[in-house]
Amino acid sequence: MVKRITANLPTELLEQASKITGKGITETLTEGLMLIRRSQVFAKAEALRGKIHLDIDIDESRERTPETRGRYQP
Repeated sequence: MVKRITANLPTELLEQASKITGKGITETLTEGLMLIRRSQVFAKAEALRGKIHLDIDIDESRERTPETRGRYQP
């Protein structure tokens, strides 16, 4: 679904953003909105830091033994 909008944007800011992304107006605005969403998700994840304790044995989860640790095994 797409929503058509009319917005008053600072010309210089829009030109700079489009130049940075190398994309058109719609694509640049979409990318900016996605960055805002991503930053909110990241902030929520950061808020959980230290509140969740995971007791995971990385070697066991990767099915490694002491003999194979450090060697790539597909």
